[in-house]
Amino acid sequence: MNKAARPKGYFGKGTVEVAPPERPGEGGIRRLEVEKDALVTEPVPGVSTIPDIISYAAQEHGQKRALGWRDVTNIHEEKKQTEKVVDGRETTETKTWKYFELSDYHYMDYSQFRDAISEIARALVDFGIGSDDVFDIFAQTRCSQLATISNACALISTTITTAYETLGESGLAHSLNEPKCVAIFTNSEHLPTVLKVLPTCPQYFDPRQIQSIRKTNSTSYAAAASGGQTSSIRAVHIDKLRSIGRDLPLSILTSRLPTPDTRACIMYTSGSTGDPKGVILTHGNLVAAVAAYVVELCAVFVGIACGYARPKTLTDDNMRNCVGDLRALRPNVMFGVPAVWETIRKAIVSQVDSGGSLVKNLFNLVIGVKKFAGGRVPVLDWAIDIVVLSRIKETVGGDIHFAVNGGAGISRDTQEFFNLAVMPLTQGYGLTETCGMGAFLPPDLLSPSTYGTAGVPGPSLEIKLIDCPEMGYFSNPEAQDGSGFSDSVGGVSTSNSSHLPQGEICLRGTSLTKGYFNRPDLNADEEIFTKNGWFRTGDIGQWNVDGTLSVIDRKKNLVKLKTGEYIAIERLETIYGSSEFVSNICIYATSTMRQPLAIIIPREKNLRNAVESSSSMDLSQICADKAARGLVLYDLTQLAKKNGFARMEVPSDVILTAQEWTSKNGLVTAAGKVNRAKIEDEFRKEIEKYQK
Repeated sequence: MNKAARPKGYFGKGTVEVAPPERPGEGGIRRLEVEKDALVTEPVPGVSTIPDIISYAAQEHGQKRALGWRDVTNIHEEKKQTEKVVDGRETTETKTWKYFELSDYHYMDYSQFRDAISEIARALVDFGIGSDDVFDIFAQTRCSQLATISNACALISTTITTAYETLGESGLAHSLNEPKCVAIFTNSEHLPTVLKVLPTCPQYFDPRQIQSIRKTNSTSYAAAASGGQTSSIRAVHIDKLRSIGRDLPLSILTSRLPTPDTRACIMYTSGSTGDPKGVILTHGNLVAAVAAYVVELCAVFVGIACGYARPKTLTDDNMRNCVGDLRALRPNVMFGVPAVWETIRKAIVSQVDSGGSLVKNLFNLVIGVKKFAGGRVPVLDWAIDIVVLSRIKETVGGDIHFAVNGGAGISRDTQEFFNLAVMPLTQGYGLTETCGMGAFLPPDLLSPSTYGTAGVPGPSLEIKLIDCPEMGYFSNPEAQDGSGFSDSVGGVSTSNSSHLPQGEICLRGTSLTKGYFNRPDLNADEEIFTKNGWFRTGDIGQWNVDGTLSVIDRKKNLVKLKTGEYIAIERLETIYGSSEFVSNICIYATSTMRQPLAIIIPREKNLRNAVESSSSMDLSQICADKAARGLVLYDLTQLAKKNGFARMEVPSDVILTAQEWTSKNGLVTAAGKVNRAKIEDEFRKEIEKYQK
């Protein structure tokens, strides 16, 4: 079957068991039903490496748009007074806010994309970049040149390594030093950081190195190109690379083509403790993952245009004299993380509330009718658009057919809200170790019964669950002593559980990593990689009756309370994070507590309106207001009741803070996830106060 054109109903019955449990305490092995006989290794025969994908795309989709980007034509600066809490004290500071003016989208078609990759690859070979070398990528993911340079490295069997742009200097240094990188691609915004870091790894940088940047007129570029303190670094603009490569023969690439086993990437992942881990991914891993819907490579393979955008320029808020990226691009499919959907949802609710009682009542009536009817009711869709959503939909382009959530799970309420009011919103589950894909809920399986599920395994993976008896999760609950899953089993709250198979999610397949770079200790750890090829994720999953997988817990973030029962703090954060008053949240709990504590950055507009505070009160004063804290706690309590939480899962109190949580101050990780240790340390005094 041509995997590029899956027929309707391709996903069949979801998953089926293809092998019995390998040992006691484990569940059976399940695969996507339609791929039950063999895991996918190639999207179509003959496409087994990344260059094969590019060649296939150019041949099949040559004149179609491939990559789209916008140029910065001007940056407007405006000064504003802001309130900030520093060391527990309120201060006023002047901040300079940047607003962007961008061009319309420019596009490169698939033939041009292939040619650009080839030109850069030839230049890299001419520069002496070898197949055993490692090339670092330190740039914003919205940068279209990133796709070109990374594919050029793939064409000549040169490994790339990636670093989050928010990893900071230490994270960048680690991603350069550990794999002994000989070159780095960055853009002008990050060049100052790069120039600070390079002196910390001089043993790896010699005159063959290059530094590709985008803005030839930047002072940083001029300094780097002219020598100075980085005289051993050769700085070359990416357009110059193309010019050099264009004059070189194609024959110099012949001996450098990769195989499926060639290492393609060392993907560095961030964490709250220790140095980032480098996940090794081969060409075979990534190509197998194309069949499992890895976003960018899959889009290239099937000929969909990819539009790149900046987080700060997605909407009109930070723009001057032009519209935001979403309105300019008008995407048909949108990918986002939970924070994006929660922000959009809360904005919609706020807009409905501001429309008065008539608008609010009509909106709620229509949503209620659609919910009762089990989904979309075409005859009512126009009413929702007319009442309130036409402007909201326009802010995200106005032409989205469906959206996909990733990065972390979203609450069932949020997913239901979007499916009833805005557009179909599905989600998946994956890790860097599986090329970002573990499971995915296709739009044709989306229904009220699948809200909140991660979906079905990708065609390149198989999944099994293993028991976590200390937490009350069993992969074969019927084999237990007949108690099944009551309200409290084995000392763990199971208020939403059932007699369904539950346990730690283990993945195996053709898109699974070969291990961690230079970490033999981790690669030999059977708590991570088993001898028979399984990767233990640390996530707790559940097989549903319809064959879909739900992620219901996380082993590492379970806390045993004073009562001896466990709570899953990530799950609580997902549910409580959907509150209209919550912008970000960290649940704190220890073995000395009976109930958790919620540390919250409030959504200022909603909280200010709810407590009817005077405009003279700043956010810090609102956060300290007892009535405001009580209002937020009450809303969390209502969410707990709605989701059937046990008393021990309900926060005993809340700490509201106006302090920003950023990767720069360490309160969130480079991936945007809460850094629990840092937050607990930052709010130690407040925590101790509420624990008394």
